[in-house]
Amino acid sequence: MQDKVELTPLVTVLAQVQKEGYIQDFKVTDDGRLSTLDDKQQFMHDQVQIVNFYRFEGESNPDDMSILYVLETSSGLKGTIADAYGPYADETIDAFMQQVTDLGKNLDTRV
Repeated sequence: MQDKVELTPLVTVLAQVQKEGYIQDFKVTDDGRLSTLDDKQQFMHDQVQIVNFYRFEGESNPDDMSILYVLETSSGLKGTIADAYGPYADETIDAFMQQVTDLGKNLDTRV
């Protein structure tokens, strides 16, 4: 019998990366730019780097998956954006992230 692996909640990981200075919350606009929530700063995909990412699976439903991207912009702004993972992913976020340079891990991290 395998030991149950304790899952780390998204809020715990988010709190940790915020302690590391990734405090800005981002969104992707309809025209395909990364933006601060207040729309005061916007970035094209070539102005953003993925520093790290974390995948999460739901405790009761493996289909309940999400991903947290840890990002840094060319202006030095550091923050995060979360999305569903798999078939429920936001197409706008997914399309943007596929164009961004990934400085993070080459393998998925499941927490």
